[in-house]
Amino acid sequence: MKQLIGFIAIILLLISPVMPTAVYANTGHSLEDESIYDLLIDRFNNGNRSNDVDTNAQDRHAFNGGDFTGLQARLQHILDMNFTVVSIGPVFKTETYDGNQVLSYDELEPHFGTEEEFYKLIKGIHESKLKIIADFPMGQVSADHVWTKDKKYKFVHSADGTVDWDSQDPAVKDALIDAVTDFVTTYDLDGIRLTKISSFDSDYLNDMIAAIHAAKENVYVITNEESDADFDSTPSINKMDVLHQSFTKTDADSAHMDYFNDNDENNIIQLDDLTGPRLTYHMVEARMFPPTRWKVAATAMFTLPGVPLMTYGTEIAVNGKEAPDSHPLFNFKTDMEFKELIGNLNLLRNQSETLRNGKFKMLHNKDGFMIYTRSSEDETWMIAINNTSKTAYADIPAEEIGDNKKLRGLLDSDLIKEEDNGVFRVVMDRELAEVYIADEERGFNTPYLIASILVYVIFLSFLFLVIKKGRERRRNEQ
Repeated sequence: MKQLIGFIAIILLLISPVMPTAVYANTGHSLEDESIYDLLIDRFNNGNRSNDVDTNAQDRHAFNGGDFTGLQARLQHILDMNFTVVSIGPVFKTETYDGNQVLSYDELEPHFGTEEEFYKLIKGIHESKLKIIADFPMGQVSADHVWTKDKKYKFVHSADGTVDWDSQDPAVKDALIDAVTDFVTTYDLDGIRLTKISSFDSDYLNDMIAAIHAAKENVYVITNEESDADFDSTPSINKMDVLHQSFTKTDADSAHMDYFNDNDENNIIQLDDLTGPRLTYHMVEARMFPPTRWKVAATAMFTLPGVPLMTYGTEIAVNGKEAPDSHPLFNFKTDMEFKELIGNLNLLRNQSETLRNGKFKMLHNKDGFMIYTRSSEDETWMIAINNTSKTAYADIPAEEIGDNKKLRGLLDSDLIKEEDNGVFRVVMDRELAEVYIADEERGFNTPYLIASILVYVIFLSFLFLVIKKGRERRRNEQ
């Protein structure tokens, strides 16, 4: 029996050279190689009931109980979807569940947990090979912020009752840089997202970004607002609007998807964010079926040029027009069929440098049926998205894919071969998407077929022997 097992192992090794080609991850990641899962601590998972003082999970305006311990307990959920970065929002002492009305830049919010629990969460994230980004709100803080009690810092009251720091005050500017650099270095963060930045000019923001980079090597500095400053990544509102317009409903005008021809890998690519309505809300308003809509839209988000950012709860199609309705406490008991697709798309992206940073080219774009490639010298990917209400087809010239190639679908195992007239005919059912890798066309793979059959025969023989030996042993015992 040992000889038989050894023989099977040898056959498997012999098969491996004739298996389909695979893609491999690039270990030297930069921000353009990451994918971000964006959440709010209070709305993710409650793992420690001892800090649930004045919380109410039934009141979306109140603290709901999510904390550092709860996030750490659910890290596997994020890992299952193959994200590389978790963005946790603001964690400073705050008046509001979303962390934005900061009371102090030197203290953590007690509802979220202790400093020890925060350190433990960060350690767990790093041990899971994830990176962590937190928010630093630079304006619209609480009127009771500790700096408002100190006459050293100038500020102005906003109409909504919050406070904005005086962006021309040297003391404020120095203090903010000191606060953010201390925060990043103290907790060994991998990135910081500067929010509420509209009061500050690009020159000052560049000084702050430079100070953060000097304080900690390889740290990411991003923002959730469009900016001319030297951020490692910024969102593109135009591109997010294009994605909304293209994927909220079927048969939408997708002409503006050509915006992505700029091949800008630095833009954050997102279908919605935590400051406005969820894309699911717009889908429901258009009387569409969100799970189908999201599967088509997500394929675009994870394969277009840029850094994909997905808000928590997208995997269960969270709805909501505005906060706090768009910030429900995550329900882990909800069906998560969409979660597997997100994981598969992220896995493909993580494994391929080309799919992350390759050249983008739109090959076909008409009335919601779009086909584009991501290519490099090493490989070519083709993404086909039929966001229409009927079956659609398009002919793609073979020179766009490469000589002697076939297109192998990795989501639904579709296979397209070059036709005699020198084109790849792509035919797709309504509201479907597929990601293809261009493989070498080897024709009929006889060695692989023979080896596969041989393995099955040997395996069945092995089972037969095991069953036979078992019967003989039972007869001897009797």
